[in-house]
Amino acid sequence: MPLNPSLMKDVEKHPLKPFLPKNAKLLMLGSFPPPQKRWCMHFYYPNFINDMWRILGKVFFDDRDYFVLKEKKSFDKEKIIDFLNTAGIGIYDTAIEVRRLKGNASDAFLEVVKPTDVKGMLTKLSQCKAVVTTGTLATKTLCEMLGAEEPDVGGRSPFRLGNRELFLYRTPSSSRAYPLAFEKKVEAYRKMFSELGMGLSNMN
Repeated sequence: MPLNPSLMKDVEKHPLKPFLPKNAKLLMLGSFPPPQKRWCMHFYYPNFINDMWRILGKVFFDDRDYFVLKEKKSFDKEKIIDFLNTAGIGIYDTAIEVRRLKGNASDAFLEVVKPTDVKGMLTKLSQCKAVVTTGTLATKTLCEMLGAEEPDVGGRSPFRLGNRELFLYRTPSSSRAYPLAFEKKVEAYRKMFSELGMGLSNMN
C-alpha cells in the first residue's frame, strides 16, 4: 500500500553524501545534520557552536582553533577534509531520512524514517576498525542494526561483521548542550584514538 502523501511531506532527506576515504580506520556516525539555517559550511558538524572540530583540533594538533576561521565564524572545510583523508576518518549519519518533530536538531525530537545501510558501508571499508557514535539516537539506531551492546559514554563494545571483529565506541556529544566540560570531552576522544592507534604520529 502506498504511503499517505500527507505523512511524507515533512520527511527530510540527508543533504550530504557519505564521506568515506578508502583508508578509513574509523567511521563517525551522528544522527542527522541540523537544519541548514544553522550551517556555517556545507559539511558535517556545520553548526559553529558545535565543538566537534574544536575537539579534534585539540586532540590531534593541541589547538582547539586549528580548524576555526574566527573572522568568518566558520570552519575551514578544506583543512578538515585534508585531515580526515590523512587520518583515515569517514563520516556520515545513522539516518538517510528523518522527520523533525520540533524543527530542531535535538535527537529527542528526531524520528528516523529510513536508516542508513551501515553494514553496507563497513563492508566497503576494509580497513575500518571501529564505528563511533556521538549521540543517544545514533547509538541506539546503530546497536539495533549491528546487534551490538550499547556501550557507556566513553566506552566501547565489540561486534562482528562477517569474519571481522570491530568496536562500537560511544563518545560524549560535541554539542554544548551536553553537560560535560570541553577538556573531559577531549580526554574521551583522545582515549579512543589512542586505542585505535590513530594519534598524530600514526597519520602517515
